Amino acid sequence: MAKALNVNPNRMELSRLKKRVIVAKRGHKLLKDKQDALIKEFLQKAREVKALREDVERDLELCYGSFRTARAQTLPSMIEQSLLLAGGAASVRVSHHNVMSVNIPKFSLPERPVQLSYGLASSPGSLDVALERFSLVIRRLVDLAAAEKGLKLMALEIERTRRRVNALEHVMIPSFTDAVRSISMKLEENERSVLSRLMVVKEIVRAH
Repeated sequence: MAKALNVNPNRMELSRLKKRVIVAKRGHKLLKDKQDALIKEFLQKAREVKALREDVERDLELCYGSFRTARAQTLPSMIEQSLLLAGGAASVRVSHHNVMSVNIPKFSLPERPVQLSYGLASSPGSLDVALERFSLVIRRLVDLAAAEKGLKLMALEIERTRRRVNALEHVMIPSFTDAVRSISMKLEENERSVLSRLMVVKEIVRAH
C-alpha cells in the first residue's frame, strides 16, 4: 500500500511532484524492459547450462567407468601409486563479459598436453584412458562452473530489478500520484474559496 506523502499544497510542490511522476514512470518502464530482457536471457542460459551439465555428467560417468575397469585389472595399491605419480598443477584464467549490466565470469584453462609420469608397464591401459578422459572433462567442468556462476549472478540481478520495479509500481508512483491529486484538489478548493469571496465583495460594492 502506498504511503501518503507529507507535502505542502502549493503550485511549486505540485510542479515538482508532476516531474517526479514522469521520471518514476520512465524509470519503471526502463527497469521493466530490463527485467523482461534479463528473464529471457536467463531462460536461454538456463537451457544451455542444463544441456552442458548433462553432457559433463555423461563424460564423468565414462571417466569413472574407465577408472572402475582399471581398478578391476590391478591391485588397489598400484592404482594409488600410479595416481600419486600422475599428479600435476593447473591454473585457471578468469575474465568477465557484461550481459545486461551483469558481469558474467569466464574461466579458462591453459592448453597443456596430457603427461603420464608413471610407469606404463606397471599400470593397465584402462587407467591411461581414464586419466586422459579426466584431463579432457576438467575443461568442461570449468566451463560449467563459470556458466552456473553466471546464471546465479543473473538470477540475483533479476531479483534486484524486480524489487525496484515493484517499489516504483506499488509505492513511489502511487504515492506521487496521490500527492498530485491531493494538492490539485486543495488548490482547486482554494481557488473556489477565493472566487466566492470575490463575488461577495463584488455584490457588496454594487450594493453601495
